[in-house]
Parts: sequence; C-alpha cells; structure tokens
Amino acid sequence: MQKTSKIYIAGHRGLVGSAILENLESKGYNNILTRTHSELDLTNQKEVANFFSKEKPEYVFLAAAKVGGIVANNVYRADFIYQNMMIQNNVIHHSYLNNVKKLLFLGSTCIYPKNAPQPMKEEYLLTDILEYTNEPYAIAKIAGIKMCESYNLQYGANFISVMPTNLYGPNDNFDLEKSHVLPALIRKIYLAKLLNESNFSAVLKDLKMDSIQNAKAYLETFGVTKNRVEIWGSGKPRREFLWSEDMADACVFIMENRDFSDTYSEEETEIRNTHLNIGTGHDISIQELAEMIKTIVGYDGELFYNTSKPDGTMRKLTDVTKLNGLGWRHSVELEEGIKKLYKWYVRD
Repeated sequence: MQKTSKIYIAGHRGLVGSAILENLESKGYNNILTRTHSELDLTNQKEVANFFSKEKPEYVFLAAAKVGGIVANNVYRADFIYQNMMIQNNVIHHSYLNNVKKLLFLGSTCIYPKNAPQPMKEEYLLTDILEYTNEPYAIAKIAGIKMCESYNLQYGANFISVMPTNLYGPNDNFDLEKSHVLPALIRKIYLAKLLNESNFSAVLKDLKMDSIQNAKAYLETFGVTKNRVEIWGSGKPRREFLWSEDMADACVFIMENRDFSDTYSEEETEIRNTHLNIGTGHDISIQELAEMIKTIVGYDGELFYNTSKPDGTMRKLTDVTKLNGLGWRHSVELEEGIKKLYKWYVRD
C-alpha cells in the first residue's frame, strides 16, 4: 500500500475498525474511506454495489460484523448468521468486481471445533462440530474464509483472512447483555464497586438513569449488587485476549507486507486453511481474569460463579506459529491492557 492508496475500512467505528483507522492515520495514510451504517448498509447489495462502483477503493479492510458474547450469540442466532453472511458476501464480491488489489477479511477463532486440540492450529478448521452457542456466527465466518480462498483460486484475487482471538480495547462494547466477557466483567465489577461505595451519582451517570432504586433493580437482573457480582459458568474455561491496537497493527502489517501466496506452501496439492490466527499464544481462566479485574478496579466484594449457566468452550487458545513466522507478534500483555481499558472506560 502507498500512503495515497484509496483504502476502505468497513466497520471503522467498531473495536477493530477504529483501531485500524487510527493505526493507518498514525502511519501517514491519507486517502481513507469510511461510511457509517446510516450512510451505507452493507447488508444491502445495491448500496454496496453503488459504493464500490463509485469510489473504487484499492484496498479493503472488512472489519464490519454483527458481534456479541455468549448470550447474544445464542439468543439472536438468525441475526448473526444472516447479517454476517450478507455483509461479507456483498463486500467480498464487489471488491472482486471492482478490482480491489487486496482485501483483509476479519473472522474469529470461534470457527474452530468445540473440542479442537489446544492450541488451535489453522489446519483444525472443519475437523469436528462447532460450539452450539455461537454456531451461526462461526458458520458465517467460515463461509467468509472459503469465499476469500475461492475468489483467489478462481479469479486470482488477493483476499486474506485473519482470525483474531478474543479482542478488547478502546471503543469496546460494554453492554451488560450483549458484550464479550472482558468488557462485561470490567463494567459489572466497576458498578458493584460504585454501589459498595454508595457512589450513586456515578452509577446513575454510567447507566444513564435517574432513579437509584431502578438502577439497583436493573443491575440485580445481571447479578450485580454492592457485595456480589455474578459470573456465568464455573470460571474454569480458559480464554486468550488480544489488545485491539495490537490486532490493528497485525492487520496493517499483513496488508503492507504479505499476500495470499504467503499463507500456504507451494507444495500443497489442495490449497485450504489459508487463514491466519492472530493472538498471543497465552490464555487465562475466567476466574483468574475476574480476580485480575477485581484487583485493578479495587472492588472488595464477592465473585459468585453461577454454575447453572453455560461455560461455553472450555479452552480456546490459538497457535500463532504461522503468524509469527510471517514476522509479527503482539506487544501488549493482558494486565497492562486491562489497566488501559479500565482507565479508558471510566474517563470523564
């Protein structure tokens, strides 16, 4: 990519997209295209076709997606498979039709089988059944990987798929119902601390409510009181977390320095599993994570593990050998990242 190359970031307001935008701007890229959802509905084929035909981007970061945690994935199953399939089908196809030089498609490590060996290598894709709670989302992302591979093999495109582990960072989703585990724990423990300190004005400000009685009742539905925070499951599942700005750096590195041909061996007779895992190669249990957040936030109440709720996959750790071999590794460790994110969340 040249500094003047026309680059389109789909999903520039999201966790990863905003970090990619900031990374590119910091490196001097000055011809970046962005559109909000109200300006361009990526599930609408006609709108996407018109956008690509008019703007003719040279490079595309496909970071737009409908995402959420275990609750949202399980409840809104149809929304997750439909919206993600529509977004990626439209953007990938019209990138091909309009001669985009390179596209980076972002997926998720939930594409791997529920009982995949650990750490998860790219070659484990489609070797067993998926975790039930996020199966629709995972199937959509697997389709995106295969779409990129297929357009490369049939049409000679240069579309690369990357599968990040659990991401966290500035502009994260802190919604108590729909967010991922790390930001959800930060917010729940922070609110419990405020209740414990009788800092009701800060509670109301956070929740955008005007009655502390209603706020307390609302928080109790999520297992948050001044003395206790409920956490779904046993706390035993292990998860890997990557700072979103590290993820953005990896994406820009790949777009600047690597091509589809770098993702597989020329000796392979069947080209598959060309996607790249992006992660740290290190994981932590949910219980250890919660205790770390509790310490950082400064909350002295109880953490209660509700074992009647699902754990999800017991372990999801990426093998990042392939990515490291291409010349990139993470820089922000988890404790440092949580401190940075907590500071970002409670900023005035």
